Amino acid sequence: MTSDTGRPLALVTCASAGIGLELARRCAEDGHDLVLVARSERLDDAARELEQTGARVEAVRADLATRAGNDAAIAALAGRVPAVAAINAGIGSGGHFVETDLDHELELVDLNVRSTVHLAKHVARAMAGRGAGRILFTSSIAATHPDPLEAVYGASKTFVQSFALALRTELAGTGVSVTSLMPGPTATGFFHRAGMDDTKIGASDGKDDPAEVARLAYAGLMNGDVKVVPGAANKVISAAARVLPDRAKAALHGKLARPGSA
Repeated sequence: MTSDTGRPLALVTCASAGIGLELARRCAEDGHDLVLVARSERLDDAARELEQTGARVEAVRADLATRAGNDAAIAALAGRVPAVAAINAGIGSGGHFVETDLDHELELVDLNVRSTVHLAKHVARAMAGRGAGRILFTSSIAATHPDPLEAVYGASKTFVQSFALALRTELAGTGVSVTSLMPGPTATGFFHRAGMDDTKIGASDGKDDPAEVARLAYAGLMNGDVKVVPGAANKVISAAARVLPDRAKAALHGKLARPGSA
């Protein structure tokens, strides 16, 4: 599970900014070399920044919403088995489902769901064969409730959450741990890219710091935790989701995600 420098290797997707970049930073500061994957032009800048930690960094510009992009990410591992895989790539989509763009939402499914399965298939097999490894899936607090006005995004994260918990059970006893990260609203470009700047949730000043989210996520991953729910407010949401009826949860989220509600 080491690179040719003798350091353990970490694969991090959507690593050019936000939670992904901060996860990569945590891995590097803990002694890992990095394979970073993203389609953003900012990836090269992120790689140069992370090299300052002493890590060897390989940057792979690839669109993980495509089969070719996932194949490129796997090819970059060059047969090496990562000690850590942070499968973090994802996008959102806000608005009424009958009005939103179909192509964008199919791209969302390809990235949030298909890429997650594609990369996990490779790294889980490799880690199980080696008898050690840690996988972090970035799910969302959105997986705990229905998400009107983010219907496809919420469904995609429900998939990721269920998949992560099931895979954790399947891999028990193999030496491979699986942890689900369930962040709430975080101060990244997510809501802007999802077209949700004019919603209460998108315009809120109370978003979590991506560096703190990554710190908690990495600590939970190294501890072998089942899931990591960063932030007190998100813990309350997670607890409330276990007792509130779906109708009430959906109504609450709909108010926060309604266009023009900011």
